[in-house]
Amino acid sequence: MDKLLDIYSDYLIAQNQHATAVGLSDLLEGRISHDKITRFLNGKELNSKDLWEYIRPELRKIEQDKGGALILDDTIEEKAYTDENEIICWHYSHSKGKCVKGVNLLSCLVRYGDIAFPIAYEPIHKDVFFSDIATRKEKRKSSINKNQMFRSIIAQAITNQVKFEYILADVWFGAKKNMEFIHHDLEKKFIFGIKANRLIALSEEDKKKGQYQNLNTLSLKDGEKRIVWVKDVSFPVALITKIFKNEDGSTGTLYLVTNDLESSADRIYEVYQKRWRIEEYHKSVKQNASLEKSPTKVVRSQKNHIFASIIAYCKLEFLKIKTSLSHFGMKYMLLMKANRAAFLELERWRFNDGKF
Repeated sequence: MDKLLDIYSDYLIAQNQHATAVGLSDLLEGRISHDKITRFLNGKELNSKDLWEYIRPELRKIEQDKGGALILDDTIEEKAYTDENEIICWHYSHSKGKCVKGVNLLSCLVRYGDIAFPIAYEPIHKDVFFSDIATRKEKRKSSINKNQMFRSIIAQAITNQVKFEYILADVWFGAKKNMEFIHHDLEKKFIFGIKANRLIALSEEDKKKGQYQNLNTLSLKDGEKRIVWVKDVSFPVALITKIFKNEDGSTGTLYLVTNDLESSADRIYEVYQKRWRIEEYHKSVKQNASLEKSPTKVVRSQKNHIFASIIAYCKLEFLKIKTSLSHFGMKYMLLMKANRAAFLELERWRFNDGKF
């Protein structure tokens, strides 16, 4: 690994405010100038291929022929006060129900047991300008959409000979093309969430007659599994219904579909639960690896900061294997050590006539 990348990614774990070239240089007492750190961030563009080269040796040590899951999802790294460009722009946030400004990052993890490594990622590039007919305002869109990236990342994982049994994703990736690609082209198993307004045929005969129903109109029991046909999908899938309680006491329903027709509903739901690890990844890479804490202004430096944050996450995952501590547990211990050092230094100043 490049020495500066190693130092910078360590800094992203250790620091707790804004990750800056000046901040790292000051931390190192000027042994590396802030200009050198800035040149590193503006230098060679690091990307998903470099991440794979970094993570591959460690992945090969823990990979398993059975039980592995490839997990894909996206998150938004909000950048409300940073100038707009091809990666920092407006994206719809499903969690907030509105558009927010920032980086939309699509990531792929592979999980074996309790260990999950990121093996690929792509910032969404809105590189095409167009005029919105309704508002007459200039807007941005991607020349390659998110579902195309989704399929490309999975194909690359196959090329890289990553071992896994299932591909897991939420409702936003439960598109017909994604299902067909995984089932026919890759001959792999998937478990996707699907929206309640999808059209479903309850038998092959109904499918042939074009008799489809809205999923949310069906009377399905908690834990029920049925073989159904999703409209425009050429093969049958198993539909699993899971009813749950929300934090506010309301009831929600999760619908899962899979091309694994043999496994039980309990087994499918158990496997799908592994998907939540990517939510933990999003939280950790933001809070423990300083993903959102860089004031960089240039696209190249923004991309390299994202790469370094993901490397920092990998380092925390390596340490988790050694220490059995969670990422947040390790971050808390580092913070406590830093606070103790600051407290003792303050005491020294007080009882040393204010001399530094």
